[in-house]
Amino acid sequence: MMIHGIGPVYEALRSPRCQVTELWVAYTRRAKGIDKILREAESRKVPIRHLERSRLNTLTKNATHQGVAGLVERFDYADLDHVLRVGLGDPLLLVLDGIEDPRNLGALVRTADACGVWGVVIPKDRAAGVTGIVVKSSAGAVFHTPIMVVTNISNTLRKIKERGIWVIGATAEAKLDLYRQDLRIPLAVVIGGEGRGIRPLVRQHCDFLVSIPMKGQINSLNASVAGAVILYEVLRQRQERSQSTRHTDTF
Repeated sequence: MMIHGIGPVYEALRSPRCQVTELWVAYTRRAKGIDKILREAESRKVPIRHLERSRLNTLTKNATHQGVAGLVERFDYADLDHVLRVGLGDPLLLVLDGIEDPRNLGALVRTADACGVWGVVIPKDRAAGVTGIVVKSSAGAVFHTPIMVVTNISNTLRKIKERGIWVIGATAEAKLDLYRQDLRIPLAVVIGGEGRGIRPLVRQHCDFLVSIPMKGQINSLNASVAGAVILYEVLRQRQERSQSTRHTDTF
């Protein structure tokens, strides 16, 4: 897999979840951040090739590479049981039911990382997997947030619920307002695929469904935006509870 861009390449180099086998750097004036990439690559004994920028443009198919790209030999997907066993704090998982746009997947993983999500679950079939585009869109977050590939989302939700984790699904038709739901419980958030939303069988395994209030003429949000709104509401509620607890402890 080829990756490009200063952030993604740097995160790949310092992550134990992948192996960068070769680094390509353009001869032109180095952008800010290239030096730390070179130092990281040298410390890990990753071969470095210096190329003309035009050659790097060709190799990356004219992507916005910022003067650096690399080859990743492998990407290690995570194991759900392991993630559930080692997670710290209140459980929080993101389950993606058929996200096909790699940029949406990357954006969702980036948000998951920012919100402290334990891991992201994606289906094996009819969905985007980790590619160079996903890596770029996630700003390298895929190398730090565990991503689990499963064959059956419904069975996986059943397994998650057996661990005492509640499952919340996001649908535009839900009567329950996101902001009226207590999200401080152990939680797995399900986001449906672009266009079709959460599939009926997957929806049946959700403990409750919520909608995001909409004031305009369009009744839905982009999948990655909807995921971000929900995850940050979870984060807000949990931080509010934590602050309230600390305040009470001072008395």
